[in-house]
Amino acid sequence: MMIEARGLVRTFKTKRGPVQAVQGVDLDVADGEIVGFLGPNGAGKTTTMRMLATLITPTSGSATVAGCDLAKDPVGVRRRIGYVPQSGSTLPEAVAGDEVVDHARLYGVSKAKAIADGQRLFEELDLPGLWRRQCKTLSGGQRRRLDIVMGLIHDPKLIFLDEPTTGLDPQARANLWEHIRGLRDRGATIFLTTHYLDEADALCDRILVIDHGRIVGAGTPEALKQQVSGDAVRLRLADHAGGRADAGAGGSRRTNVTETVIRIVEKLDGAIEVEAVADGVNFRIPRGGSVLPGLLRQIDAVGIELDGVEVHRPTLDDVFLTMTGRSLRDDSPAPADEPEKQKEAVA
Repeated sequence: MMIEARGLVRTFKTKRGPVQAVQGVDLDVADGEIVGFLGPNGAGKTTTMRMLATLITPTSGSATVAGCDLAKDPVGVRRRIGYVPQSGSTLPEAVAGDEVVDHARLYGVSKAKAIADGQRLFEELDLPGLWRRQCKTLSGGQRRRLDIVMGLIHDPKLIFLDEPTTGLDPQARANLWEHIRGLRDRGATIFLTTHYLDEADALCDRILVIDHGRIVGAGTPEALKQQVSGDAVRLRLADHAGGRADAGAGGSRRTNVTETVIRIVEKLDGAIEVEAVADGVNFRIPRGGSVLPGLLRQIDAVGIELDGVEVHRPTLDDVFLTMTGRSLRDDSPAPADEPEKQKEAVA
């Protein structure tokens, strides 16, 4: 395993008293995986990543990261990992190539090798001709790729990426996804946080979901979606048949038609959340696509006309709503540990 953590806990001291930002996290990351570590704001994901990267010390628990014991050999962990923070790590006035070489020298890489490897990475990450450019003159996507070059320059086995595509335009995001897949293809293990569910779905071999400091879900994107209660199906009734009750006989007839459809749907094995809506009936059911042919025949047999049928497979957003009761982009406040984080320095 590239990462094996058991019972990781981190408690911060605040004016309001102790805050347990991480509450006994267990996680495993295999060699060569791209693992997404996802959770709403304040869930504990950044605190967990910072512990695994040796930026803060766990209050309790144990972990082996890149073959080194997190508590007994933090220096060994640092030598074997790359860490790309969300905020970036370059100085605006610095020259891009100098930043890369200086970073490599901190890891004991010779200047000649740092220049050769850095220029090669510039080519691989679509930064040709920018070696002597000041960082402040680079675009957002170029600066983000420069951050990744700095995280890779010492050839780490494990790379931590904290929100790698935040602030990038769609094209730059898509390009960076390809670069991240390329890192995995070259043998690296990637552990990343992201607020973009499409990013997690497209990139990650496996996803870990954290909420309130605990892991609440783990699996492949497809496996997690299958844990949500079925596909969402909408039956849109024809204008002259469906809808909620209105005044008069016409409204009563529409109500009767809707109730008839609901009774048919409720007899389906596994149908849940059956409800009348303005234009028809909504429900959830496993394998919605395979259920529909028989359902449509039953509805047609009683003379009810449909205006349309929609089937939506579960998304990762559905997974989050099911597991945490809130969206990944919930604007809940971050845990009250920021003052402590600012005081902590890399040992």
